[in-house]
Amino acid sequence: MKYTISQVVQALGATNATLNRADAVVSQLLTDSRSLSQPGESLFFALSTGMGNGHRYVGDLYARGVRSFVVETLEGIEVHDDANYIVTDNTLAALQRLAAHHRNRFAELPVIAITGSRGKTIVKEWLNQLLSPDYRIVRSPRSYNSQIGVALSQWNITGDTSLAIIEAGISTTGEMATLHAMIAPTMGVITCVGDEHADGFASIEQKIAEKALLLGGCSDYVYCGGNALVEQAAQASGAHACDLVVKATSPCDKGTEITYLTAGTEHSIKVPFAAPVDVENSITCLGVMVTLGIDAEVIASRMARLTSVGTRINVIEGVNNCTVIADGYTSDYNSLEPALDFVVRRTGLRPNTVIMSDLADADESAYALVAQCLAGRKVSRVLGIGPKMHSHAQDFEGLQARFFASTAQFLDEMSQGDFVDETILVKGAPGFDFDTVMDLLEAKRHQTVEEVDLNALAHNFKFFKSKVKPTTRTVAMVKASGYGAGSYEIAKTMQDRGADYLAVACQDEGVELREAGISMPIIVLNPSLVNYKAMFRYALEPEVYSMEECRELIKEGERCGVKGHPVHIKIDSGMHRLGFTYEQLPAIIELLKSQDVLRPVSVFSHLCVADEPSQDEYTLMQIDYFTRCCDALQAHYGHHLLRHILNTSGIVRFPQYQFDMVRIGVGLYGIKTVMDGSEDALQPVSSLKSVIISIKEWPAGTTIGYGRHGLLARDSRIATVTIGYADGLDRHFGNGNISVWAGGKRCPTVGNVCMDAVMIDITDTDCQVGERVEIFGNNIPVEELSDARGTIPYEILTSVSPRVKRVYYRE
Repeated sequence: MKYTISQVVQALGATNATLNRADAVVSQLLTDSRSLSQPGESLFFALSTGMGNGHRYVGDLYARGVRSFVVETLEGIEVHDDANYIVTDNTLAALQRLAAHHRNRFAELPVIAITGSRGKTIVKEWLNQLLSPDYRIVRSPRSYNSQIGVALSQWNITGDTSLAIIEAGISTTGEMATLHAMIAPTMGVITCVGDEHADGFASIEQKIAEKALLLGGCSDYVYCGGNALVEQAAQASGAHACDLVVKATSPCDKGTEITYLTAGTEHSIKVPFAAPVDVENSITCLGVMVTLGIDAEVIASRMARLTSVGTRINVIEGVNNCTVIADGYTSDYNSLEPALDFVVRRTGLRPNTVIMSDLADADESAYALVAQCLAGRKVSRVLGIGPKMHSHAQDFEGLQARFFASTAQFLDEMSQGDFVDETILVKGAPGFDFDTVMDLLEAKRHQTVEEVDLNALAHNFKFFKSKVKPTTRTVAMVKASGYGAGSYEIAKTMQDRGADYLAVACQDEGVELREAGISMPIIVLNPSLVNYKAMFRYALEPEVYSMEECRELIKEGERCGVKGHPVHIKIDSGMHRLGFTYEQLPAIIELLKSQDVLRPVSVFSHLCVADEPSQDEYTLMQIDYFTRCCDALQAHYGHHLLRHILNTSGIVRFPQYQFDMVRIGVGLYGIKTVMDGSEDALQPVSSLKSVIISIKEWPAGTTIGYGRHGLLARDSRIATVTIGYADGLDRHFGNGNISVWAGGKRCPTVGNVCMDAVMIDITDTDCQVGERVEIFGNNIPVEELSDARGTIPYEILTSVSPRVKRVYYRE
């Protein structure tokens, strides 16, 4: 759908607009400069959020061809006489007004809006599978359900659309009214409502009442039941409840049979899922189909053919220094752009390759759109697999593209040597067996993996950001390879989320991040005995903690011709490890003032007992001492020196002393440092998982493992799991000292931990060979392992061996 810029001005009701190109056409709404694909037809909204200020990117986007902008001010922006500038009080509100205007152009269009705590994306995608034979559907890409995402989703509606399915997600009160105004739904769907994303609400009742606002003006609503509060709020909306009563659900061959009653008639369907959450989401979809009046036989046929939806994007180490991004989401044009956005943000200057199969349920015109999208993202190489991709090769002219009739042909003609130093997106539809493609591209095939949840990481960062003032800067600690999770993906996520600094332990970690494309400021906390030339070359900012180190930095900087290199002055306020005392400040001030190589930008210190309430007096003494040292240093400088002393515990317990900046450490990774409930909202980022490779049954009295220390007290089923102390599973964890999660239950270890294996007792579960086992993660907190070992979670996290494959994922 296209608008002229004059139509946009009219839709926004803008009174302050400079239109130097009144004939400009707008077909793309842009809120992130990294997502640019069609500059000539893009309208950029310079949003100001907690992650950054979009006004900073106006100049860069102009240089890349964008000529239409919505801004809140022209101050600091170079105004060009061939560009359009619409000035408004609030760019986000303007984006939402334009989305609402666009929706109103199609007032008769039926729109299904979906909200809830979980299941929104799955229900949306299943409804697309179920209803696409009857409608031309526009739906939210991936999980585009925020105040921004809904607006961008609405923009995809065109005159050919016969049904829209839009997700609506909220995080606090006051947000649903805005989403409702944009969506104007005709049918509302509420999935399960639970404790997820509850931080912004005073109670579950308040959260439900806010979500129920989506039903206003709807003719019908669907909710699968089980929560009286939701049902009461839904009934109060005035919409008609779905005429569906589920009589029974029972296991059947390869799935679940659902017996239901509608319009006084009983029917049954089978769905190819057994997990309770999948059955619940299936019933929600059933309710929508019943409400739409679809014939019962058609419903049964389509429900039986539902396929799973992978909501993860996995980032995996590939062969030959490649990064492989596996997108298990739907294989269609609608999901391609978000996947490419994810790739572009992680590619940097490296080439990128897209390996994709035929699109799922796409008409012939979709392939030209795919080619246009790939070209707009400047994809280096396209490898298309499948007969339809092969037959549409002409659409990809101008791209470096190669096509294969089948996955087998691809594997026969391509080798690992064809992929070197690049980022690879793998996106295949069901039936193309792309697991074999991943087998070709993955560098490590060890069955033990550490899964790193980038959504949880972003959530935890947001949690700590909410504890400090908007003007307070943040340092994300990624030392020790991101506490064992891998520094690059952690750093990239923090850069995308608006952290101000990264902090690493040593220079090599900083160099590695720079070479991987991380551009944000990086503090090096232990810079001694290093190649200072590399420190300067890679723009790494060392802490200065001693006179000797400072002299060495100055000496090497003079040799390299460095001027004004930023450094961070370390104060020893009570840790008694590194740093200057108050009495040593005159000497370091004199040295720093006598040269121009180094420029202090911050003063900081470490709290040593911020997590121990019984020692708060000592913590307050440290803060007072630090303040006096800061004042003494600041008195000698005309520019402001940033001050920071709060660590993870300090942010939560002493927010009044946040000064100019805070450092988020282990809390970023979901580890609680305060046990008073104030950090309960944190989510675990890392999960260590392995696989059962053998199961045997042994009678009571049998001994298991080295030294015969595992003596069975009963007849038992013993599983061997392919993880051992060479992977980081401490030998002290054997002989029942910890339990792991297998088959939905806790299973104790049996016998000694071996180098490459550990045995567990699965007598009380129904585990099978090949089943996944969680060592720590969502079900087994890492704190359980550290308590069993008599240590701290940091040690457990950083002890995971490099041979364990890291898999990064985002929902």
